[in-house]
Amino acid sequence: MPPGILRHKFNVLGIEIDAINLNSACEKIDQWIQKKNPVYICVAPVSTVIDCQDDPVYRTVINSADMVTPDGMPIVWLGRTTNKSIQRTYGPDLMLAVCEKGLAHGYRHFLYGATPSTLQRLESRLKNQFPGINIVGSFSPPFSPTAKKEEQATLATMNQSGADILWVGLGSPKQDFWMQMHRARLEVPVMIGVGAAFDFLSGVKPQAPRFLQACGLEWFFRLSCEPRRLGRRYLIKNSRFLFLLLVNFFRKDR
Repeated sequence: MPPGILRHKFNVLGIEIDAINLNSACEKIDQWIQKKNPVYICVAPVSTVIDCQDDPVYRTVINSADMVTPDGMPIVWLGRTTNKSIQRTYGPDLMLAVCEKGLAHGYRHFLYGATPSTLQRLESRLKNQFPGINIVGSFSPPFSPTAKKEEQATLATMNQSGADILWVGLGSPKQDFWMQMHRARLEVPVMIGVGAAFDFLSGVKPQAPRFLQACGLEWFFRLSCEPRRLGRRYLIKNSRFLFLLLVNFFRKDR
């Protein structure tokens, strides 16, 4: 954590989550950009918390991030038991909020991830929604199931772009490993991993209605849309999350 910026956190099964909302997250990001502090930001839904239970290296990557946002409603509900100001700080919402607030400061954005067609649609939609937004570059890396070291030429392009924010849309855990792996090699002040935000905001994939998001049922909507791909993630990991919370509760109660 860069000096001078206080961090309030709560713990969920060993994962340190920031006690924030969209406004406070945007304020911190603005401070980091102004001070040129090199940071990376992870979003933490239930699936990330569960993945960290089985992979201590991944847990270190997440807990080493400069901000870990409460991305899923179950995470938010747990945080609100100690801090009522916590709100869901979800990848797509965070991206839109930062893009909007950044207009006044002239933030320069670089998009990394997804397919070329998705990036093209995303850039077009962001420019329509935020006239004057400064998108200084984008890159769609070749598909890889895990994070790989990026070519030096691509990193040089990112550095030379003068970007203030590098949006990383590779999905978790790959995007988190990628950011940690490249943090020291990039001059961009802020890297933010935003999961499926590129697909949602570009319109490539449908986003759950707000009322389902608010009551913690976004997982059901996404499972209905992509049952094969997301079945294990939601049915098994969500069940395991509840089980581990119960185990943790009864251990503390002894």
